[in-house]
Amino acid sequence: MAALTLVLMGGCNFFYEAFDESFDSDLVHEILGVILFVLWVTHLVVNRAWIKGLLNGKYNALRIVRTVINGGVVLCVLFLMISGVILSNHVFAWIGIESCTSFARTSHLLASHWYLIFVSLHIGLHLSLFVRGKVAMGVVSALGVYGIYAFIERGLWKYMTLQQPFYALDLEHGYLLFTLDYIAIMALFAVSMQLVMQALNRYFYIRNA
Repeated sequence: MAALTLVLMGGCNFFYEAFDESFDSDLVHEILGVILFVLWVTHLVVNRAWIKGLLNGKYNALRIVRTVINGGVVLCVLFLMISGVILSNHVFAWIGIESCTSFARTSHLLASHWYLIFVSLHIGLHLSLFVRGKVAMGVVSALGVYGIYAFIERGLWKYMTLQQPFYALDLEHGYLLFTLDYIAIMALFAVSMQLVMQALNRYFYIRNA
């Protein structure tokens, strides 16, 4: 799903510019968006125990952080799907929604960038499952440090605060660098989240010892 997210952030436009104008990037974007939504629904069904347990038990800082991050992902996915349906020119064009397109476009832009951050934080909650060994973690951490520069240079904070009203895909230096920058941004927030969780775990361990 993380790889599909990167493709949706710019890959479709890359293929449009690199190959042929007959390549319908909007259609591919819509199809991949639907696939991503189905994957998230499947993910939630598989992990439905988390949803059932939301109202059970006590909430400490660790559980609050996990709930906010997971809730943020779900909320962004819903906004992306709803706004995507409204903006659809292919897959859902038969619905015929012609109003609220301006709001939907703004919502899609805002939700997509917050989604990237929340997904990265979500990965950070389980980073030790994906990255094993000190060398691998060192590489991911170094990538995360570069992610600070990429986050600022790519102007993600502008999209997240609606200071950038439209999506400007910058492929001036090639799609490979674009992908590397976004992977680094994801690594930045994933590693940061892991450090936060380690600090909280250590705090509660010492507190309860």
